[in-house]
Amino acid sequence: MGNHIRASAPNRCWAIVPAAGIGTRMRSDLPKQYLRLRGKTLLEHTLERLLVIPDLAGVVLALSPTDPYWEQLPLAGNARIAVVDGGSERSRSVLNALNYLTLQAEAEDWILVHDAARPCITPSAIASLRRHAANHPVGGILGVPVGDTLKRVGPRNVILDTCDRRGLWQAQTPQLFRYQLLHQCLARALGQGEAVTDEASAMELAGYQPLMVEGRTDNIKVTRPEDLALAEAILQRQEQH
Repeated sequence: MGNHIRASAPNRCWAIVPAAGIGTRMRSDLPKQYLRLRGKTLLEHTLERLLVIPDLAGVVLALSPTDPYWEQLPLAGNARIAVVDGGSERSRSVLNALNYLTLQAEAEDWILVHDAARPCITPSAIASLRRHAANHPVGGILGVPVGDTLKRVGPRNVILDTCDRRGLWQAQTPQLFRYQLLHQCLARALGQGEAVTDEASAMELAGYQPLMVEGRTDNIKVTRPEDLALAEAILQRQEQH
């Protein structure tokens, strides 16, 4: 399905973009990755940010097998993007993409997994993650320290207590790990029926400790309708600088 990517050098960087979801919280007839923002879909903005990575070997995009929208986009003809069938959950989509790379990626190649609905990621943030994680034995992710007061809520939305936010960070993407280790940890976690909400959690379940690299607060994930206006404002500001 889609293009077939060939790596020309070992230990390069591959990007995986899981985009098989339908985004029910957006209350839209379209999957959220195809909502338009400044003349393009969210997915196009996101992919264009990844395609400027200097040594990128290719992008593996995981889409719903019944996705009717991708082929209508100009990027569908980009030879650096391969398409695979996504799964019912994000983690399954990422594993399918890793399986696709089995005969192409080297064991020590870097895999950069990024949310389709994070169109405001900057090249400088990606470069910072790669620089900090380059010599780390596990890999790392972008994130920001939690700034808001956190409340634990029980039945009927009653506040039970206030959580200590010291040491708590909000995880973002990209998340960056070596191909073989990520493939093994994710396959093992899913095979054991573990709940895997991101790539770092699969590594943690296997006993590894990924690095947290401070990112930017404007690397937002478009989840709700009001996020679209915020993402548009962020993109406009970024384009002006």
